Amino acid sequence: MDKKYQDYQFEVIFTAQEEGGFTVEVPDLPGCVSEGDTLEEAEENIHEAIDFYNETLEERGIQLPERKSLKMYSGIH
Repeated sequence: MDKKYQDYQFEVIFTAQEEGGFTVEVPDLPGCVSEGDTLEEAEENIHEAIDFYNETLEERGIQLPERKSLKMYSGIH
């Protein structure tokens, strides 16, 4: 994750897909969704998606959500 966003915290939800792999979404960042064939790949991909999302907000002059540090959550048992 980009260093300028490392102090931000976002809830991240992993959902297993019937066809395999995982979808990942960030509720605090509407439309920020990614996926991966494994949990590890999905985690890497959502970090990248969060970076791109926040860079786009910054480019448009929109304030970033106030968060403290990145936190991952999985509802997978």
